[in-house]
Formats: sequence, structure tokens, C-alpha cells
Amino acid sequence: MIEALRNAWRLPDLRRKILFTLGILVLFRLTAHVPVPGVDQAGLKQVFEANQLLGFLNMLSGGAMRNFSVVAMGVYPYITASIIMQLVTPLIPQLEELAKEGEQGQQKMNLYTYWMTIPLAALQGFAQATLLAHPLGGGPPLLKHFGLFTDPIPTLAVVTSLTAGSMFAMWLGELITDEGVGNGISIIIFGGIVAGIPQNVGQLVASGGLALIALTIITVVTVAAIVFIQEGERRVPVQYGKRVRGTRVYGGQSSHIPLRVNSAGMIPLIFAQSILILPGIMAQFFMTSGNTFVADIAAGVNSAFNTGGLLYWGLYFLMVVAFTYFYTDVIFRQQNLPENLQRQGGFIPGIRPGRRTEDYLNGVLQRVTLVGAVFLGLVAILPFFARQITNVQTLLITSAGLLIVVGVVVDTMKQLEAQLLMRHYEGFIRQ
Repeated sequence: MIEALRNAWRLPDLRRKILFTLGILVLFRLTAHVPVPGVDQAGLKQVFEANQLLGFLNMLSGGAMRNFSVVAMGVYPYITASIIMQLVTPLIPQLEELAKEGEQGQQKMNLYTYWMTIPLAALQGFAQATLLAHPLGGGPPLLKHFGLFTDPIPTLAVVTSLTAGSMFAMWLGELITDEGVGNGISIIIFGGIVAGIPQNVGQLVASGGLALIALTIITVVTVAAIVFIQEGERRVPVQYGKRVRGTRVYGGQSSHIPLRVNSAGMIPLIFAQSILILPGIMAQFFMTSGNTFVADIAAGVNSAFNTGGLLYWGLYFLMVVAFTYFYTDVIFRQQNLPENLQRQGGFIPGIRPGRRTEDYLNGVLQRVTLVGAVFLGLVAILPFFARQITNVQTLLITSAGLLIVVGVVVDTMKQLEAQLLMRHYEGFIRQ
């Protein structure tokens, strides 16, 4: 990896791409420190220490939620729109046909995703602002002069600023994709996660040097395991039949279908954590109820779904495994591999084309996904084991954050190596 970076830095065009990417990241981090007017920064800092929902949103926003800046939502509305499009495409025949139209169809799908991002950003911006204007469990409002009916103009200004900031963050990500190196949306999130590491290191140093050493070892081992699993795949052999056209023979070559061990990425962790946070949030609304019975039940639910309880982590593991299977199956069905193989004259040796091929690929995918699902579940509950070992609440990087960071670094390095290989061949041809 170091050698690839060194070689890329020597080439002027790749050096320009790397510097452009770093410049966009710096611009995003500067924007992340521009707060929405009327926010109580001191109170916001205290709330972040105890509220798991805000911490989760801060990770997805690329670290901009902590200051409730104009880019507090980051690219999360776009990610939500992309996930919704992936889930509804098999259910809507028009979208399914559009997805099969190649590059032109993909461009239209991307355009629909962008359009969907705008109302989702406005809705999520209003929800997040409401969360700060009316803190769960009571307490002074962290965002003053906010209310759809009491203060409509300040409310509209806040929601518009958040929506525009989200679209601005998405535009920065697109600039990185087009002019820089790597996937821009992922790199924006990556930058926010990495920016929080120095603060976490400072807190661990204050807790004691042994805790920092132990968590560093856990993080390094986990990163190595993530790389191993992320790159793991089952290669299903494919043979293409020979076709004779005139005096020429086409086809006859062998290939393979790569079925990845973890094709769902960190999406199952986001799904599971979003659902598990909900009961605790709802319970906090009723903990201050005047009815003692309702308040006691709400307190029990809030305690059961607290991040320190076994119930929370047990359900977290099971839900991550379930969502991994669900999301992998959705993605696999969209690829429609059996039909594409049959159309191209390909077949799996010993397996009949059509239904038999589909059943065989589904069976292989289920077995391969089991390894990835269990691994994602273990990564998800890693903070629980780390706290039991070190007795420290703060980790260097969260579980989902580790998956994002490793995935972005691996993907970016692959793109750099591909660029270097392409330029190597170009230089060979010129010689």
C-alpha cells in the first residue's frame, strides 16, 4: 500500500487527484464547524456524551452532527434514498426494466435517487432539529426559536439550511468521484470518522495507557479480520458454449462468478442499530408521564435497551445476521445472474440452466453468507467485549466505523493500483 501511494505521488495527474481529494475533505471538515444559528453548543456537548442516537447520527453525518452544523446530516439522506431505490426496484416493474437498460438506465436511476434525496433531507433535517429543540427526557431546548407553528420562519430557515448542506455534502462527494480518487460519498463519511480518532485517543490516554494499548491491539486484529473477510469470495466456475458464425468460432472460454463472503457491507449494522435505538427513544417520551405504571414500564424498556445490557447486544447480533441475509438476497436477485448466464450462453458445469442454476447459486450464496453474517454480528458486538476486557466506554472507532474505514481504504487503494496499472500499460505502448 505504501509503495502504491509512493508511485502514485510521482505521477503528476495522480498527485493532482490525491491533492484534490484531500482539499475537498478539508473543505467539508471546515463546513462541519459552521453551526446552525441558535444552537446551544455547551448543552449539545453534554447531550452527546449520554445520547446514543445522536452519536449514531454523528457517525453517519461524517462527524458534523456533534456541532449541529449546516452539513449535520452529511450524505445520509442520499444513502437512505439509495437503499430505498435498491429495495423497491424489484417491486416496481418499470424500475426493474429501467435497471436493465445499461448505462442510460443507470443514469436515470441515479437521477431519481437525487430527486428522492431532497424531500428525505428536508424530513430528516426537521426530525433532527426537533430532537434538539425538544430533548428526550426533558431538559432545556438546545435549539431555540424552533417550531412549525410557533416560529415558522426560523424553522424554515433551519430546515432549508440543513437540506442545502446535505446536498452540498453530496455534491462534494460527486466531485471527489469525478475528479479525485475513490468513491466520494464513502470518503466524506470516512473523513468524519477519522477526524474523531484524536479525541478518542485523548480520552483513552486519560483513562490509562493500558486501556489504549489493549484497544489498539483489538482494533488492529479486527481490521485484519475485516480485510480478510471483505476480500473473501467463493468462485463458482462458469463455462461458455462455442458458437460458430461463418468460419469463426466464438465462446468456449471458462470464467467464474465471484460470490463475496460479505456483500452487504455495513448496511446490516445501520439497519439493526436504527431499529434497536427506537424502543429506547420511544420509552424516554413516557418516562416523565404522570402515570406511575406507564412511567415504570417506560423506564424498564429504556433500561432493557440500554447499550450496557445483554438484551441489547444479543438482539443486535441476531438482527445483524438477519439483515445480512435479507440485504444480500435483495442485491443478488437484482443481479439476475441465472437469466444473464442463460442469455450469454453460459452454464455451470454439471448444473442445468434455468431454475436448477438459480437454486444452486442460492444455496451457495446462503452458505457463503453465513460466514459473513456471523462475522458482521461479532464485529457489531465488539464494543461489548472490549468494554468487558478494558472497562473503558470509549473505542478508537465504532464497529460500523471500522467497516466503513477499512472498506474505503481498500477500495481507494484498488482504484489507485488500477490507475497505476493503466498508466504502466500506456507507457509500455508508447515505448
